[in-house]
Amino acid sequence: MYNTLLLEISDHVATLTLNRPDSYNAINDEISYELQDAWKQLKRNDEVRVVVLTGAGKAFCSGQDLKAIKDSKDRNLAESLHKRYNPIIKAMRGLPKPIVCKLNGVAAGAGCSLALASDLIVASARASLIEVFVNVGLVLDSGSSYFLPRLVGSTKAFELATMGSKVKAEEALALGMVNKVVPPEELDEAVQAYTDYYKQAPTKAIGLMKQMLNKSFHSDLPTMLEYEAYCQEIAGNSADYKEGVAAFNEKRKPNFTGQ
Repeated sequence: MYNTLLLEISDHVATLTLNRPDSYNAINDEISYELQDAWKQLKRNDEVRVVVLTGAGKAFCSGQDLKAIKDSKDRNLAESLHKRYNPIIKAMRGLPKPIVCKLNGVAAGAGCSLALASDLIVASARASLIEVFVNVGLVLDSGSSYFLPRLVGSTKAFELATMGSKVKAEEALALGMVNKVVPPEELDEAVQAYTDYYKQAPTKAIGLMKQMLNKSFHSDLPTMLEYEAYCQEIAGNSADYKEGVAAFNEKRKPNFTGQ
């Protein structure tokens, strides 16, 4: 289906793997457009209730493939962001399903942005994150200027952005950049603990909560109170809400379908 990605779907769990291991999953034109298509497919597929995003080989993603553009002259970087990167980040944040990043190795530059755009990050103890843009005279992109200060605070974000500091997994956990750090050999099991939960959870409610949390970043309290009421009405008309109430009254575990 794809040349630079692997997409596997099983038991309501989709695993999307960046598959250019020889280049540490660096992002070229092809993988960026395939990622855009993959997120569209995952949004449409009602069987998918949780997505795992990871990288093949030693790295998660090393960011823009600089070798692919070394001969480009007068490359329009703004146009590249508008056409290639920004649609990916918007699709991830707009996906009404949880995205679990399985951070198997280094996430650098736009690769770091991809990780931070996920909903949860489970990191191998060998993994690291680095906003490497400054090392080539560029600025944060692909959403890092949005996500990073919200996760670590403005002063730490400034340090990480302007110094290109590598953040190892344990430090990333302490800073709030990742949710969990485990030994490499336990990474699959740790990610599965999350997917086992989310594939049985009320997916519609979780998708609405994701939208609410996105909106809360740039809204005031009255706006969010109104939006909560709006979303609660939608959730209250869902099959999962009816099942949840029935299960509570019948003193059993709910069988959510994600609808």
